[in-house]
Amino acid sequence: MSIVDRAKNIILTPKTEWPVVAGEEPNVGQIITGYVLPLALIPAVASLIGWGIVGTAFVTSFTWGLAMALTSFLTAVAGVYISAFVVDALAPNFGSQKGLGRAVQLVAYSHTPFWVCGIVLILPFLSWLVWLAGLYTLYLMYLGLPHTMKTPQDKVVVYLIVSIVVVLVVYFVLTAILTAIFFGIFGLSAMSVMRGM
Repeated sequence: MSIVDRAKNIILTPKTEWPVVAGEEPNVGQIITGYVLPLALIPAVASLIGWGIVGTAFVTSFTWGLAMALTSFLTAVAGVYISAFVVDALAPNFGSQKGLGRAVQLVAYSHTPFWVCGIVLILPFLSWLVWLAGLYTLYLMYLGLPHTMKTPQDKVVVYLIVSIVVVLVVYFVLTAILTAIFFGIFGLSAMSVMRGM
């Protein structure tokens, strides 16, 4: 299935797409290189354009945009791996089947609306829309757990809540670390950029 078809189906018809995903043999390398990397580039490139060229009333700096883009991209890729490991490790606690490939399917495909909506980062003042798309990501995980991890329906909500907490912690920690690294490499601080660096 093409990346466009999978993204469209997982966003528009997830109830029928998750059973299709469950019928596929998960290939972690293919999901990462053929799905996660291209989609994660959407918010990364949009951040580069939005923060580096378009800017806001407070920030317009190509190096700031580049740091934001690199942070966004690497957080997305590393976040999928780490989150999938955690979701997989938690599986037995919720009567679910372990399987890293299935966990990667769940995490990667659930993040689709977040990445696709990332195009709005070309206009940084619309970034709040990406977080709304993130809420839809949670719904997709809810729908996907019974199909990918074979979670019993009565344990889906609790497994989802625990997974969400862990995934949020992973993303916040990764973002903080990568932001510190890239902003340090480029010699950026919020104050220096605001002064017109």
